[in-house]
Amino acid sequence: MMTFAVRRITVSAAIAAVCLSVLSGCKDAPGGAGAPAPASSAAPAASATPVAGAFEPEQALAEAEKTPYAASVKAVSEAAGQELSTMTGRSNLGMLFTGRAEVRSSGMWIESVTTTDANYIRNRTKEGSGWVKAPRSPDNDANYAGYAKLLLATGPSAKKGMETRNGVPTYHLAGHLNLDQVASVDPRTHRSMKSKGVTGFDIDQWIDAQGRTVRFEQRMDMRGMQAVNKVDFSEFGPVETFAAPER
Repeated sequence: MMTFAVRRITVSAAIAAVCLSVLSGCKDAPGGAGAPAPASSAAPAASATPVAGAFEPEQALAEAEKTPYAASVKAVSEAAGQELSTMTGRSNLGMLFTGRAEVRSSGMWIESVTTTDANYIRNRTKEGSGWVKAPRSPDNDANYAGYAKLLLATGPSAKKGMETRNGVPTYHLAGHLNLDQVASVDPRTHRSMKSKGVTGFDIDQWIDAQGRTVRFEQRMDMRGMQAVNKVDFSEFGPVETFAAPER
């Protein structure tokens, strides 16, 4: 599930003028404002041919709520056609968010680790910079399954059908959500976007048969600037342990 600009610093978040809650569970970057995370422009296009292994998104999302998992995440944020930042990392999803991430943009390199009880941030831009410990935010998670359910609740038009992404059968959902709808599944993004005057955004989301988000795209107008967040999830696996870094 999202924000733009310097949003979270831990998987599930990206830093730079336009980021999405996308990567759930990232702390706002030092000196930055929360934002959504856009994604890699090199993402493979979905197939236009019939897809084997068809499934209904409602059933897949019901399955997603039963089994937490870990995933690798890549998010790229863009504004006015220019790339602002790239975030890469790995995190646990479908449960209390924990994970690690790196956010890079022009002149900036930030690392973060989120554990069950704290968030650790290191500014790699400054030589010799150590880890700084900070409390976890009470709303540190983005609920991507919740975003998919919000899209389905907008009506039949949200169901775009089966498509293949990276050789995997996925269901494509799309639609427009207003900011008030987002508050229930992603309070951090709601708060961040509201402060920037955003009233809503368009979403495209692809989920697999297990209800896991494979790709999430978010587009919005932010104070007259077109912002795009695209996030890719891959290498799904069992839940992992993310420990505090050695300080």
